[in-house]
Amino acid sequence: MKPLVVFLSLFVVLVSSFAAEQRPPNILFAIADDWGAHAGAYGTPWVKTPAFDRIAKEGLLFTRAYTPVAKCAPSRAIVITGRYAWQNEEAGNHMAYFPAKLKSWPEVLMEKGWNMGITGKGWGPGVANDANGKPRLITGKPYNKRNAPAPASGMSKNDYAANFTDFLDAAPKDKPWCFWYGCFEPHRGYEYESGVKKGGKKLSDVDRIPGYWPEDDIVRNDILDYAFEVEHADDHLARMIAELEKRGELDNTLIIVTADHGMPFPRCKGYAYQDSNHVPLAIRFPGGLTKPGRIIDDFVNFTDIAPTILDYAGIAEKDSGMMPITGKSWRPILESEKSGRVIAERDHTLIGKERTDVGRPHDWGYPIRGIVTAENLYLKNYEPTRWPAGNPETGYLDTDGSPTKTLILEMGRKDRSDKFWQLNFGMRSAEELYDLSVDADCAHNLAGESVHTERVKQLRERMETELKSQNDPRMFGNGKIFDEYPATNGAGFYEKFMRGEKMNAGWVSPSDFEKEPIKQP
Repeated sequence: MKPLVVFLSLFVVLVSSFAAEQRPPNILFAIADDWGAHAGAYGTPWVKTPAFDRIAKEGLLFTRAYTPVAKCAPSRAIVITGRYAWQNEEAGNHMAYFPAKLKSWPEVLMEKGWNMGITGKGWGPGVANDANGKPRLITGKPYNKRNAPAPASGMSKNDYAANFTDFLDAAPKDKPWCFWYGCFEPHRGYEYESGVKKGGKKLSDVDRIPGYWPEDDIVRNDILDYAFEVEHADDHLARMIAELEKRGELDNTLIIVTADHGMPFPRCKGYAYQDSNHVPLAIRFPGGLTKPGRIIDDFVNFTDIAPTILDYAGIAEKDSGMMPITGKSWRPILESEKSGRVIAERDHTLIGKERTDVGRPHDWGYPIRGIVTAENLYLKNYEPTRWPAGNPETGYLDTDGSPTKTLILEMGRKDRSDKFWQLNFGMRSAEELYDLSVDADCAHNLAGESVHTERVKQLRERMETELKSQNDPRMFGNGKIFDEYPATNGAGFYEKFMRGEKMNAGWVSPSDFEKEPIKQP
């Protein structure tokens, strides 16, 4: 009898071990709101991000990670579908109705038995209902009960880390879990001078102001206030990491840390330049990393997140019920031992936008498509007679209100030829080309110079070939469809405002509105 008992005991142990080995890793997906590629790991001296830096040091740090669209809702739609904005119909716009036929990877995980939770911001702003009009848990079950005093006015009281603990406490032990940490910071508004007065920072910490903003202490304070909110997001990430360590789950958790797009400043959020679409990205997963501590120079973008999550969850795309995914899993990069460029084909990314806010006549957007390589950023502006930041008389609604915005607008009111007003709010040419090796700020457009004609042609053709393969409506003469999709908030803003109706535009300042339309040059 004893040998049989011993055999059965060993069998149970072996089966349990095999099941443990076969079980996919837990997943912590952290996405901040409006955080550009500013972190200690990237050499930024005016912001401290020890948690992000740890993920990078013990995992991978990506230097060329991009969102294809630098605005919240379309960017996050790309994250959860694995498809470019121009493939996502209404969800390619900001403040959109999310198509019922577009399934998200969090919904797939829940269907497959995963415990999927979220705290903070998921997809939005917009409306995401199913075919019967019922609200969808498009990024998981909410965990938002815990609050704590906000370090500064304008910041959320959400105690993200405590809500993560609640999620872990409620998670079934026999199921894998995935948690979406959607920090609202560093989205505006900011408490002015909070970086100095509450964060212990000094104006001299800001080592460099981008060439598209004026050298001014107002701008430096604005940057440091932004940094203070980035650090708040990082603090909660640190607490989540500590909680996983305490529970012995850290090394069996795939951690992805990023942000939806660049900082909420003029010529960044809502635009299509390097500082608009370039985002932070670090990944830690000891069980799946062949060689941690590497710096990766491959071009990756948000279409890759869905296939990566499905890959590590052990779910085949064909079994997911999702619309065809355009991106590719990052597993080959994680399992490589190489640093720098790992996959030769990852030598570029596509970017662009459609309507990223209301405020233009007829709710028109400012359509752009672009391509970024190691050397260049090329943009095609399809409607260059429209105001790129939104109409002046309706407050340039595509740019969030801020001290920096106010300063530049005042400079423009004194002189419409002012360099900074032109760079941030002036009209654009139909094509733009920038040499990123010497002009990462994208402040000097080379597209009109004859010496660059061939380069412009090559990049345009390469971009359009890829867009056609993705069935971008704009490549087939149907780009107007994006202007025709209804907005969930502020529809008809321009016409109503010009009729004298009182409109809600809480994301800009009252002084942002020009007293009368500006004559186009």
